[in-house]
Amino acid sequence: MKLGTTLRASVIGAAILAFCFTSCKDKATTKVEDSAKLSVEFEKYELANGLDVILHQDKSDPIVSVAIQYGVGSNREKTGRTGFAHLFEHMLFQESENVPQDQFFKKIQDAGGTLNGGTWKDGTVYYEIVPNNALETVLWMESDRMGFLINTVTESAFTNQQEVVQNEKRQRVDNNPYGHTSWVLDKNLYPEGHPYNWQVIGELVDLQNATVDDVKEFYDKFYGPNNATLVLAGDFETAEAKALIEKYFGEIKRRQEVLPMKPQPVSLSETKRFYHEDNFATAPQLNMVWPTIEQYTDDAYALDFLAEILSSGKKAPLYKVLVKEKDLTSRTVAYGNAQELAGEFQISITANNGKSLKDVEAAIFEAFALFEKEGVTDRDIERIKAGLETQFYNGISSVLGKSFQLAQYNVFAGDPGFIETDIENIKKVTKEDVVRVYETYIKGKPYVMTSFVPKGQVALIADNSIKAPVVEEEIKENVETKVEDATTEIVKTPSSFDRSIEPAQGASPALNIPTSWKSELKNGIKVYGIEQNEIPTVNFSLVIEGGHLLDDKNKNGVANLMTDIMMEGTANKTPEQLEEEIELLGASINMYTTNESITIRGNTLVRNFDKTIKLIEEILLEPRWDEEEFARIKTKTINQIKRSEADPNAVAGRVYNKLLYGEDHIFSLPASGTEASVEAITINDLKAFYTKNFSPSVSTFQVVGKINQEKALRSLHDLEERWAAKEVVIPEYPIANTRDKASLYFVDIPGAKQSVINIGYIAMPRTDADFYPAEVMNYKLGGSFSGNVNLILREEKGYTYGARTGFSGSKIPGKFTASSSVRTNTTGESVKIFKEQIEAYKNGISEEDLEFTKNAMVKSNARRFETQFNLLRMLQEMSAYDLPANYIEGEEKVINEMTLERHKELANKYLDASKMAYVVVGDAATQFSQFKKMDFDEVLLVDKDGEEVKLENVKM
Repeated sequence: MKLGTTLRASVIGAAILAFCFTSCKDKATTKVEDSAKLSVEFEKYELANGLDVILHQDKSDPIVSVAIQYGVGSNREKTGRTGFAHLFEHMLFQESENVPQDQFFKKIQDAGGTLNGGTWKDGTVYYEIVPNNALETVLWMESDRMGFLINTVTESAFTNQQEVVQNEKRQRVDNNPYGHTSWVLDKNLYPEGHPYNWQVIGELVDLQNATVDDVKEFYDKFYGPNNATLVLAGDFETAEAKALIEKYFGEIKRRQEVLPMKPQPVSLSETKRFYHEDNFATAPQLNMVWPTIEQYTDDAYALDFLAEILSSGKKAPLYKVLVKEKDLTSRTVAYGNAQELAGEFQISITANNGKSLKDVEAAIFEAFALFEKEGVTDRDIERIKAGLETQFYNGISSVLGKSFQLAQYNVFAGDPGFIETDIENIKKVTKEDVVRVYETYIKGKPYVMTSFVPKGQVALIADNSIKAPVVEEEIKENVETKVEDATTEIVKTPSSFDRSIEPAQGASPALNIPTSWKSELKNGIKVYGIEQNEIPTVNFSLVIEGGHLLDDKNKNGVANLMTDIMMEGTANKTPEQLEEEIELLGASINMYTTNESITIRGNTLVRNFDKTIKLIEEILLEPRWDEEEFARIKTKTINQIKRSEADPNAVAGRVYNKLLYGEDHIFSLPASGTEASVEAITINDLKAFYTKNFSPSVSTFQVVGKINQEKALRSLHDLEERWAAKEVVIPEYPIANTRDKASLYFVDIPGAKQSVINIGYIAMPRTDADFYPAEVMNYKLGGSFSGNVNLILREEKGYTYGARTGFSGSKIPGKFTASSSVRTNTTGESVKIFKEQIEAYKNGISEEDLEFTKNAMVKSNARRFETQFNLLRMLQEMSAYDLPANYIEGEEKVINEMTLERHKELANKYLDASKMAYVVVGDAATQFSQFKKMDFDEVLLVDKDGEEVKLENVKM
């Protein structure tokens, strides 16, 4: 479940659209239109029990989204009882009176849907997206946990979810660089008793001390229909939907009245400065936070603009001073965070390795002085507003995005149609407003500051900082908590109908693959497209084959550096000018390197597509090769590499790849390069790579949006004429896939609160005829939340926040991998469970599990084509593997024809736990020795490069 995410859809940014609003008081119907006649219609009404209902029809895809937002976040908790809102969110996925244990996820997946929940400071939301024939199923389940849940909350189920949430905290906070930062900031920005004084995840001691009675009290107070908003969006008939909502929710009784919370802004009388030696950090990080104002106020909008102007892009004062002038960091971050009760303005700087945070703090104030000197221009305001229009359309490209928008406006502004006011508030922000809020909230005002530094590097902290009282969990031996529930039959809450009968779903929507087109330019670029007219945007990508595969092992990391240097200006535009041109178009252009490609990815408004493609052409064909930017890029990359050495997940992935692919394969090396290899790379190496490997002959272009084939090809004409083809040879590396034993490799990260586990071996390429059948076979093992390994390690044992298995592969053989992050003191047992489950899976699955797999995988195709982003991924897969336009029909055929015998055959062919590599990254002092007593052919302690180390060199 998501944690601490506002889930606020990015739909408030249509700052330069011409909107027309109409309202009808009796039906509360609002229509939003722009010049392209895009409409977002909704109807709002209230049930007799106080439940707000909002309906939005969108028949573009045969799917529906249901979102229920409750007016309860961590802001409703009390000191000593923190983490309840998030813990309770987890409890609602367990069971209810008429939905058995662990069936919420399984039933939704069985219907072809997906679901989750999210908790943040100001609210909690639950949501599902399903094919339209499963609408009644969702309403049945959501109503059951709203009105028919609490009698099923048992001690054992509660204890399990306490463990899961504690593991989530360890994974997201305790085992992460800078993970305790928010705790220190909030404790000192907000006074004791303020609803924002604690974290959404809660205090570990509070989570451990919570009781079932606490949960029942919390449910009765905050989970009534009168404290909730239900949003239904998608393909449904209004009259039918209203009848179903009344049937399932109408009889749920009101509960305690929950009064709206009033804003509680805070102020500081003096600056507070703290430091912490971080077990996982390899570079120092400075955070500064000023108290500001709550959301939807005029100042909150202006503060968002201020953050953008201060930190974002090469014109930003923070960038000019800290990055270009002083080389203190590679990236500057500032943002306004306006919430329901209060707001804050934060600057976050992760310094380059070894840089003093005292210097960083001084440089921030130099940047403020530069901002005061240069001021804000109309062009600054214009470029910010330009990007907001595209963000608006991206935010409403899915029914779920619209559900979130409508729910949050209703809860926090009292009106789902608040978008009108929201947009006007954005449009009216002026440069004078930006200067005013800077002077009101930032200039000369007290702040809370944190200096997080690597252990042993306290010399890097900012002056006059005191030690923050961060509490680190002690690693103890695992003690199983066994709770025996009374066998008393669950007392069912009375209902006007038999809720134990699951609604029939009827026929699933038929597969309806969007029509695509394919063409080839005369220089060899293959072009794939889908016209989708729902929103006036275009998403596109140019994929150049090669990527990390084309790296010289002695110059590893060149391909990755290409990604950055080519976005740093063109022959005729400085980096700053190129960036500004992209922003003024309301476009985004990103470039990234993968193991097998370099991709340029773009998102723009239809009316600006031609201009955006002209910029792509200029970036691609007229590189600037800016020496100054190249030096900065190298520094940034080296710092990222150093930081990854303290990230358990990054370490696990790097060691795992090296052990599986072997030292002779380029994939044994990280695509980012190593510190030494990047240091040695020159700009001439990049020029040589570009000259040799950038060619239309190994490139494909994918385009999706409100644009037809003729227009798309016409826009590519100049690129076709100017970019000449050349021969590019992509090397082939032999893979020594000869594992013949079970090997345990342990990487020591002292004090780790969790162990990262990667188990597997080389399997097959994506192009193998067995690849997709093997994915189908894997689904019930660990391909979903309802996979066996997750049900045991998370739902039964409470050892982890999640466990998965799966196949990866491309044109090059990929891996079968089982993975999880588990509580440190359950490391050995977790590895054992993985090993046992992989082997047991070869005995076959039940007919019921096979049917579940088929339903979940086939029916989910109804959600597969909803957004431009989804369709672009489909085109990329088609072009990468030369698949036919109807390849998804072939996948459905594989699923439908899967038999128990074929399933078992595939499991026995591709799952052999006795020949896998078992990589564990964790605390060797407490966890390593146990593996010597387990059934492994070899047990080795290795370093972060996968090289064996002697036991005496590790503190045990």
